[in-house]
Amino acid sequence: MIQTLAEYFSYPFVRYAFIVGVLIAFCSSLLGVTLVLKRFSFIGDGLSHVAFGALAIATVMDFSNQMAFILPATILCAVLLLRTGQNTRIRGDAAVAMISVGALAVGYLVMNLTSSSSNLAGDVCSTLFGSTSILTLTKTEVWMSAVLSMIVVVIFVLFYNKLFAVTFDENFAKATGTKTDAYNLLIAVVIAIIIVLAMNWVGSLLISALVIFPALAAMRVFRSFFSVTVCSAIFAVVCAVLGILISIAAETPVGATIVAADIAGFFIFWIIGHALGTDQ
Repeated sequence: MIQTLAEYFSYPFVRYAFIVGVLIAFCSSLLGVTLVLKRFSFIGDGLSHVAFGALAIATVMDFSNQMAFILPATILCAVLLLRTGQNTRIRGDAAVAMISVGALAVGYLVMNLTSSSSNLAGDVCSTLFGSTSILTLTKTEVWMSAVLSMIVVVIFVLFYNKLFAVTFDENFAKATGTKTDAYNLLIAVVIAIIIVLAMNWVGSLLISALVIFPALAAMRVFRSFFSVTVCSAIFAVVCAVLGILISIAAETPVGATIVAADIAGFFIFWIIGHALGTDQ
């Protein structure tokens, strides 16, 4: 197995996939704790559908740089989602469902009406579940992913205290003068960036797993925000590495294998938390 893995990692596209995968897993875990605690877990799924719709439109329009269209479109929808969710007549979960289902339907409809591919079902499946798309990353896309990942990490570190305040008691934070709307908007924008980065890795339907499972697993064992965040990041990176290695050795889809590793890791942490009495 070691010889097989060494042979695979001699290819640049495998190394690219590994680097981008670890970066995305790490970034997803940082925001995951905040999203879970704020009951925003479903926003990742909603924005992933938006990104799918944007990808379909970018493909039809034959943009040379699809990321330049998909990223702004997803960020715009994240802002609209936040604003719509604050509307008294269309609250949070309804807004997410409305935008996500609409974007998914429009994207699939556009691909059906305009695609010249003889394997439309395969193209859609690859976009939704990741499949082999991460193995076609170029060096430019790797650098772009690295830069965007660094931006996410810097934002999280710089605004850690504010994000902590907004996460645990938004009303108190607002009373103390914290611009909660601005920080909620910042969270939405950052998660939109992560969603777009993760599309080529696990596909638009599996992205939420990268956000949710590390945070939930860490919460089974730890209690403080800092310790949960650190554990979540380590958990996400370890599962990403294991998932990639297993997918290479067993020739299974990368995205689905990593999600399976996240699920297995969650149950291990659940057992540990139950044994320690922290999962109460």
